[in-house]
Amino acid sequence: MLELMILGFLAEGPLHGYELRRKMNELYGFAREISDGSLYPAIQRLIKSGSVVRRIESGRAAQRHTLELTPDGRKDLEGRLRGAAAGDITDLGRFMVILAFLSQLPDLEDQHAVLRRRLQFLEAPASFFYENGRPLRKAEIDDVYRKGMVTIGQAASRAEVAWIGQTLGT
Repeated sequence: MLELMILGFLAEGPLHGYELRRKMNELYGFAREISDGSLYPAIQRLIKSGSVVRRIESGRAAQRHTLELTPDGRKDLEGRLRGAAAGDITDLGRFMVILAFLSQLPDLEDQHAVLRRRLQFLEAPASFFYENGRPLRKAEIDDVYRKGMVTIGQAASRAEVAWIGQTLGT
């Protein structure tokens, strides 16, 4: 997800490392604070792969480095979005990162294919709690807090299914 966020934000324009980290924290900080110890090695991997270039800004007392997406980086971003792994589709936090940059895919059909994969996941029977491999329905759960988890999950799923349906025009 770190590399996807880096590529996604740089697709919107060049950024300094601290601006990039701020944007990433705004998007994903609810799940995990983005540290320098994880961000800068990810940037280095992308530079080494040719997806990102680092430029030094001149005309300043202190040197500032700007990160830019390369044409290979754009292809990398599009490939990651188009081919999002199953875990990226099923995990809400990771899917939100995919969704944040999905408009970077130039083909609407490719965008919709990702949404259809998420919809397929959302429409499958699921629960937070199972008995003998069978998802438990809310009525089968006695614990008020567990029942609350299911209630919240169902409401969020219904809202997401409705939004995806509207977006897909179905």
